[in-house]
Amino acid sequence: MTSSSSSSKKGQKEKENQERLARAVETLDTITKNNDVQKSIRNMIKEVLMALKDEKSGSMSVRAANAISLLDSATQSPQMQSHIRTMLWQVVSTLESIRE
Repeated sequence: MTSSSSSSKKGQKEKENQERLARAVETLDTITKNNDVQKSIRNMIKEVLMALKDEKSGSMSVRAANAISLLDSATQSPQMQSHIRTMLWQVVSTLESIRE
């Protein structure tokens, strides 16, 4: 493998990761704007969004892993609506696919 093909694969991976992160952020934004979702859950999701967007807190995969951890505990909430829980699981799945 040549170094140029290696760097282009790395660039492609980075682009895919950014697209996945953008999809996850978009879904989480949608949930925070839904007034039918409990305020405590919306606030927790806002925290997750801040963690995902904070580039100083680590690489994209580190931020994704931290967000997964927060979302995993949030989905355990018994008062969460099932469709919101499903959306959060989809976000977790998207974030899990982000790798360096």
